[in-house]
Formats: sequence, structure tokens, C-alpha cells
Amino acid sequence: MKIVIVGTGYVGLVSGVCLAELGHRVVCVDTSPEKIAGLRQGRVPIYEPGLEQLMARNALEGRLSFDTDIGAAAEEAEVLVVAVGTPMREHDGQADLRQVMAAVDAIARALTGYAVIVTKSTVPVGTSRLIHERIRAARPDAAFDVASNPEFLREGSALGDFMRPDRVVVGTSAARARAVMDELYEPLRVCNVPIVNTGLESAELIKYASNGFLATKISFVNELAGLCERIGADVRDVSLGMGLDSRIGSGFLKAGPGYGGSCFPKDTRALARMGQENGMAMHVTEAVIRVNGIVKDRMIAKIIRASGGSVAGKTVAVLGVTFKPDTDDMRDAPSLTILPALIGAGAIVRAVDPQGRCQGEALLPGIQWQASAYEAARGADVLVVMTEWNDFVGLDLEQLARVMRQPRMVDMRNLFTPENARTAGFNLYDAIGRTSEWAVLEECPAPFVRASPALPIVVAPPGLGMNGSSRPRPDAAAPGPSI
Repeated sequence: MKIVIVGTGYVGLVSGVCLAELGHRVVCVDTSPEKIAGLRQGRVPIYEPGLEQLMARNALEGRLSFDTDIGAAAEEAEVLVVAVGTPMREHDGQADLRQVMAAVDAIARALTGYAVIVTKSTVPVGTSRLIHERIRAARPDAAFDVASNPEFLREGSALGDFMRPDRVVVGTSAARARAVMDELYEPLRVCNVPIVNTGLESAELIKYASNGFLATKISFVNELAGLCERIGADVRDVSLGMGLDSRIGSGFLKAGPGYGGSCFPKDTRALARMGQENGMAMHVTEAVIRVNGIVKDRMIAKIIRASGGSVAGKTVAVLGVTFKPDTDDMRDAPSLTILPALIGAGAIVRAVDPQGRCQGEALLPGIQWQASAYEAARGADVLVVMTEWNDFVGLDLEQLARVMRQPRMVDMRNLFTPENARTAGFNLYDAIGRTSEWAVLEECPAPFVRASPALPIVVAPPGLGMNGSSRPRPDAAAPGPSI
């Protein structure tokens, strides 16, 4: 089949490359001549393991090409996929559909024969029908149908997610479109991948519902981690015991500094807004958003306590700034909330990240970027593990402790253990959801001797609305260590 992908961002490029790998002829279209020129030369504008090699192979074998002219690309195309960005609108938290509608208008002008217009961008429920009406108004003579085909790609493992997915969701009300989509995904169906056929609205909602539920698991375990610290339980053991229940599952039960990225923050806010606009408040989702902001405040409090009650004039070394490993994506990363708060409180922040510096330099002004974890830790008062890159797993903890002014660690990803940190020479190790059994801080008052149990209960800020921000105001937390 001939496929046109409109948009060469994360979703569009990964989808185009993988559909070519499945044997289809794919043309990826973008309005940026510079981006298309780079792609033709084999340059991938995003970091995703394996993508560059797969793109090069399919381009070399003639199944994948790039163009700025959608008219030429659309000739004889059976499927045209809308895969442009839908950033969140700041004023109401809904998806900004301007790029989607611009792509739809371009597709309407380019249609020559029957084609299925597929929305792969994450769009509010009802958008696919609006697209149908918009194209029909512009081209009353055109032969086309619209289908919703949401993506479920995880950054860092997107190629595997596309080629070996848990399911493929296709929403359409037209039998002809369903037959085309069946042919598109036949290579996956023969590999026993479930194809879920639904109506348009159901397919659109499945994406929001899936991400909302996964975000709920993350916020739940992060809130549970705070309780574990208070009562002496270990959140890792609790998560294991929960996850072995087949009704719950082990995925997304790893405690950390809160969720981030391109999907969860945007989609949870959009889902909550959808409920408000339809008179059906999504109370659980709204609480998930609020908890995710509170968790970041707890992380700030941990760093302050490990620094002796104030970060003013202290050097904080940070390992990782992206929202997860194996990606360069900084969108809504916890570091974007936590690190500016530390800098605003007078901290000197040094950071190292295998891929995060490119975007991080613009998004995190005031950060001192270092080439290695050891350089970041030199002379530091506290070491913070924020992203669990594999590069950090094998670090020499003894060397890190030796070069620090005060060997203290706040491990937001439970990457290490108290035993290993203590043996390496750290005199404080504070993790997520487990109590430190030791800490030697002679210059600190008693509440800081055992960092985790002394954390304050942080109360959600009042009046948090769906205005596009889930982050509590810096002054909204319950009384605790002063920033």
C-alpha cells in the first residue's frame, strides 16, 4: 500500500519508518524544508534507539521517502495519516488542533481518488467527525472516509511498541475504511496482534483513558511511597506484592519524582477538561494531576533536608534531567519544576544527562552542564539521581563520594541501595518510599538525621483548576523546610 504520513515529529517519523518496515511504500511529508533535507540525508531529529538505522535501511531499499509537497506525495495514496503535534492550550488545558486542521486542509486539496484519512495525533473526542465535515465542506466531490488510529508509543522503546504492540485500535464507521485499515495492519494481524475495531469516539477516548489510567497508577504508587517512608515500609516490596496480582499488574508501579513527558501530563489534563465540558467531572483524574504536582514538592523537600535545611550556597549535582531514560524529551520532565526551585532558593546546580543537554540548555537556564557524573559531583553538597539512565547504574559510588564536599545522596529512582551507598562512603542516602537506616549529619538538627521519615505531609494547593498547569505554587506546600 502507498501511505502518506503528514508530520515528521516523534509519532509521524516512528510510524512512517515502521510502516515501511512492514512492507508499505511510505512518504513522510513535512512543511519544513530544513527537516526534510536532513531526513533525506539520514539525519534523525529526535533520539530514539534504533530509529536512525531502521530509517536508513528502508530509505535505501526504496520503501521510505520524504517530501514537502503533499500534492505529489498523495497521488495514488490509499491512506493519509495525520501525525502532527497537538500541544496543550495554556488557557484551558485542551489540545491545540491548529496543526491538525492545517494538515487536514492540505490533505483535502491533495485528494484525487478514494483514501482513508487517519488521525494518529492525539485529539479530543469528536475531532474525527469534525475532520470529516471539514473535508466534505471543502471537497464535496471527494471520495474518502475518516478513521481514528491512536498511537501507544513509549519513548525509548517506540520501535518495539509499533512492531510488537499490545493491540492496534482502529475506529471508523465505514466498512470500506475498515477493509483498508485491515490491509494496512495485516502484517501485524498474522503475528497475532489484536486488532480492536471500534467507532470513532471510542477509539479517540481509548487513548485518553489508557494514559489516564497509567498516570493514575504512577500517582498512586508515588503517594504510597510517602506513606511507606512514614511507617517504615519499603515501596519496592509493596509494589512487587501488588503487581503480582494479575488484576493489577506490575507496570507503572515504580515510585519516582512524578510522571512527565509528551503524553501523560497533556492527556490527563485534557481528559479532566473533557469531563468538565460534558458535565461529568473526572474526580480521579483531577486528583492524579494534583498528586503529581505534590510529589515534586516532596522531592524538593527531600533535597533541602539532605542539604541541611537550606540549599542556599550549596552545590547540587543532578544525574539526569529528561523525564525518562533513552529519550532526549524534556516535555514536562520533573526536572523542569524541581531544578528551577532549587536555583531560585540559591543553589548551584550542576547536571549531566546522556541526551538531555540539547533541549535542557534552553529549558533550564542557570544549570551548569557537566561532561560526566564525577565532574558534576566534584565539590557538591548533595547528589540527586533524577533519571535512571543505564549510564548511571555502573558508576563508582566510592569515587563519587570521594570527590564530593559532603557525600549525601537523594536517589529519586531507587537506583542504588543504602548498603552500597554506606559502603561507598556516603553519610546520607535518602530514597523514595523506603526508610534510610543510617545517616550521619552532625551539623544538622535532629529532624534531619533520618531524612525520609521526617518529610512533612504536603497538602494539595487550594483552587487548582484545569488551566493547563498541574504544578502547585511554590508557596502552597504545608510547613516544611524553607526554600
